[in-house]
Amino acid sequence: MSLISFYIEVVRALDEIDAPYMIVGAFAGSVYGLTRTTYDVDILVDLKEKHFHALAARFPSPRFYADPNQKRDSTRMGIMFNLIDSTRGAKADLVPLSREPEYRYAFAHRIRRTFQDENGVPFEAWCARLEDVILGKLKAWDEGGSQKHPNDIYTMLVFIFAGFSDVPLDEKYVAARAVRYGQKTADAWTELVDRAKQDAANYRK
Repeated sequence: MSLISFYIEVVRALDEIDAPYMIVGAFAGSVYGLTRTTYDVDILVDLKEKHFHALAARFPSPRFYADPNQKRDSTRMGIMFNLIDSTRGAKADLVPLSREPEYRYAFAHRIRRTFQDENGVPFEAWCARLEDVILGKLKAWDEGGSQKHPNDIYTMLVFIFAGFSDVPLDEKYVAARAVRYGQKTADAWTELVDRAKQDAANYRK
């Protein structure tokens, strides 16, 4: 079984215990036209006291490491924690919402989307909206400078502007928030939109 299959197990467990979560990053982008292969699934969680032991019960030791006390302490301190499957050598990193408070608006407006596992089997999960996936990548580019983030945004934009997406894009929403990361990031967003619109026109000819 793959690493992705373990992430899916974690997501399903969060659903089963009614724990609020949101998939972000490149894996979230896969439901908006992003085709870059990624083996990392970024999951933002807002766990409460009732969830710590319930989640640990879904991943019992000794095979799994899912210490409820670690999750409780990490949530309180705003530190990322993980679930580990020792048999597969798989690890899922969970990021408490307390670590990323600026994502609260995005978290409150997350949506249910259908993903596919590595075998093409569909499953549903809570996911960041298209606009918030893009903003997360703009923020990551602003902080780290990795070109993969604007490349990912460009791929999603071409998919959207070429008419392949089933969800609309609120360009003004993204533009208004991109300014918060600085003029350089705001200009990069404008350039990506313009370039993607020009290239998407080729798909419609």
